[in-house]
Amino acid sequence: MPIYNAPLKEIDQKETRRYAGLNKSEFNSKAIADACTEVQLLAEAKGIWQLYDYIAATGKVAAVPPASIEGTKIRCHLALAEKVIFMAVTIGDTVEEQITAHFQEGKYSHSLLLDAAATTAVEQAADAMEKTIRQKIVPQGYEMLWRFSPGYGDWDIHFQPEMIRLSQATNIGISLTESMMLLPRKSITAVIGLVPNQLAPSAASEHNCQICSKTDCLARKK
Repeated sequence: MPIYNAPLKEIDQKETRRYAGLNKSEFNSKAIADACTEVQLLAEAKGIWQLYDYIAATGKVAAVPPASIEGTKIRCHLALAEKVIFMAVTIGDTVEEQITAHFQEGKYSHSLLLDAAATTAVEQAADAMEKTIRQKIVPQGYEMLWRFSPGYGDWDIHFQPEMIRLSQATNIGISLTESMMLLPRKSITAVIGLVPNQLAPSAASEHNCQICSKTDCLARKK
């Protein structure tokens, strides 16, 4: 599939506040706005995605070579899917370099806000790419489930090498460390199940934090 490129027109300040863990705190709104503007100017959003047939009963992805998805919650999530999309999105290295530079200068609060704004930015980029994908998929008679990443629920993070392979994420500069951390750090890999319209559950495209066991996550939506 072609590489997705789209500029971020703005960074959501409310989401940035949430990712920074400031939802219940008073904080300088201008500082948050400044961090969002800085990330908007530095982010280089790119994405890529690949479509595969999927056998829900066995968790097999019809790639070459084939892949096998393991995990109770991810398999349940994809139980009605006939096809799957493996996607990868990044906002590049420049933002991370700026976060590190500000931290080394002792600008700790600003670094924290930049990090939160960068997380918001990559999520927005992923959302925007999903909208583009949906325009191609819906006319084919499918509904898209919300994206699910290794590390959510009981889907082992060690599936990340397959995520890189299946999405062809290296084509947009994404790689992995030995500890399964994505590089650039502000990157996302995920799978999206495609369910025939007649089988699609309600609110299929809405993310559900309740499936994830990380109850202490600052970004968790209640």
